[in-house]
Amino acid sequence: MSSTIHNISIDCSDTYALAGFWAQVFDCPRQPDDFPGDPEAMLLPPGGPEVLFIAVPEGKTVKNRLHLDLQPADRTRAEEVERLVGIGATLVADHVGPTGGGWVVLADPEGNEFCVLGNAAERAAARAAAAVAEPA
Repeated sequence: MSSTIHNISIDCSDTYALAGFWAQVFDCPRQPDDFPGDPEAMLLPPGGPEVLFIAVPEGKTVKNRLHLDLQPADRTRAEEVERLVGIGATLVADHVGPTGGGWVVLADPEGNEFCVLGNAAERAAARAAAAVAEPA
């Protein structure tokens, strides 16, 4: 038997605030029993594992060793990046290539990096453009 992902845990200093940011990212509510100052907060994004926010005393100091890659379902990558920056994310780096492939690196309000990929149509177009650009 194999393992499955039960939840993804994110260390942070303010569980309620960071869960609020990610609740907007995933368009899902915080759990009704989560309150400011709680040592843990939980989200249940549609179609994904639970996301657990755990209070820790230390702040983030280096690049994440594990991060989330998000793919917009109903908008372009650029529209999703604009939305996420509007709710509190910070632009870290833009790795979108000339054929439209690649990703944009953002950070949540506590500095945890995550990436935004193109939507399914953008990714297919980028693959097709890259295939045409490859020499035979």
